[in-house]
Amino acid sequence: MSASDFSYQVNTAGNSLFGIAYNLTQNAEDARDLIQDTIYKALVNRDKFMKGTNLKAWLYTIMRNIFINNYRRNVKRRLISEETKSEMVANIELHATHNGGETSLVMKEIEQALTDIDEAIRIPFLMHYRGFKYEEIAAEMQIPLGTVKSRIFFARKELQRRLKRS
Repeated sequence: MSASDFSYQVNTAGNSLFGIAYNLTQNAEDARDLIQDTIYKALVNRDKFMKGTNLKAWLYTIMRNIFINNYRRNVKRRLISEETKSEMVANIELHATHNGGETSLVMKEIEQALTDIDEAIRIPFLMHYRGFKYEEIAAEMQIPLGTVKSRIFFARKELQRRLKRS
């Protein structure tokens, strides 16, 4: 088969591959690019085509291999890109200095809100915050366990309400 006959048959068969290419890529533009790459590769490797075999099947195999190779290349590229981003974030965190000003302001707001809360619910809350267990708080304050839990709950709600306003 002459080069011009082969080129004509490849171009003709290549036009019928759009549906398969679109099915692989899920994008019309990418499908056209895939067909173009397939036709180019088929024309470059014309000497590898065996006369008497199915040209469309040969083109489909080329197209599928190009798609798989591109997919693997993109996955590697994304993986390397994500690793680079995470390394950059890690390096930034290593070299970043902590700004205590904002933390200090927030703590002052919380402390002020805590002082404004009723002492009956504030004390169990602070004891729980400092690491005391419910049973220890109940024993220390000589109140039932359920009362300790409810006072801590009400203290949290009150603290949330006060901090939302500011």
